[in-house]
Amino acid sequence: MRLRLRIFLRTVLAITLAGAGAGRALAEDPTDAFKSFPSISGTHKMPKLTGFSPLITDPTQGGQLKDVELEALLTDKGKPVQSGLTWRVFSPIPGSDGKLPLLATSEGGSTAFNLVPGEYFVNVAFGRAGATRKIRVPEDGPLDKQVLVLDAGGVMLNAVSGSDVRIPPNELSFSIFSSDVKEDGERGLVVADVKPGTVVQLNADTYHVVSNYGSVNAVIRADIQIEAGKLTEATIQHRAAKLTLKLVSEAGGEAIADTAWSILTSSGDVVSESVGAFPTLVLAEGSYTAVARNKDKIYQRDFAVKAGVNTDVEVLLNGNGEADQAAEAQD
Repeated sequence: MRLRLRIFLRTVLAITLAGAGAGRALAEDPTDAFKSFPSISGTHKMPKLTGFSPLITDPTQGGQLKDVELEALLTDKGKPVQSGLTWRVFSPIPGSDGKLPLLATSEGGSTAFNLVPGEYFVNVAFGRAGATRKIRVPEDGPLDKQVLVLDAGGVMLNAVSGSDVRIPPNELSFSIFSSDVKEDGERGLVVADVKPGTVVQLNADTYHVVSNYGSVNAVIRADIQIEAGKLTEATIQHRAAKLTLKLVSEAGGEAIADTAWSILTSSGDVVSESVGAFPTLVLAEGSYTAVARNKDKIYQRDFAVKAGVNTDVEVLLNGNGEADQAAEAQD
């Protein structure tokens, strides 16, 4: 427990320092840096609404079409977002399936729709950020340009092992959750399997980020604040290292094939099992025991994982088939 506490505090400090330097305003025009952001697709469901009177939304039923101009801002004082937007216009009257009928869509930046007089719901999505407004198109007179404020920012996640050891991107993944914990103790998933260096657009809020290094037990959690009109670059510090397991007849010797491996924690819990001459895995900092099985014989060795120090863990095979230890070869 003491070890886990140190890991968490150190991680929060790393993120705080990264956010302080990188959670900056995105140039004089906050939208400039967002123009090239990748748009992350997703389904934006509208709530089931009732209690609205029927409206004319079909031009064949009468009513003069009117231009409805729409634009979106990251902040209430920002400039219009020029790309990466998805616009949707819904009828406020639920269909037979209980969903709001989708009437029109548009992608890009600012846009305009030709709509007959009546009420509509307009939704704009920017990655995982979005805003919705109910509008009324009048029968007489013009309709002012409709401006929706996204109140959105972006986050770019990355991670290191130890103090500054770079982690290969294909060994990292992030999941972003809401900060609120539901009654069942779980958090709502916002976006899964985010790759390092990818910009994710989100509504301004606090989010809970889970970083996975490898597939065993190197997992770090932290809360990150997203500010409207700003890009936050957060670097998470993993207390873990990559290891290669080898059963050898002598130190530095060739790995013996057809070996089954089990990795146990200091309390005896199995955290990983594999088969191979030299399997590679990532483990959180701590004390472990490597158990090797080969030709009905068992060999084992206690070893420690130090954050950021990638090593070969050799289990030495001796004539009696008993446990022995081998030297670690640091990368």
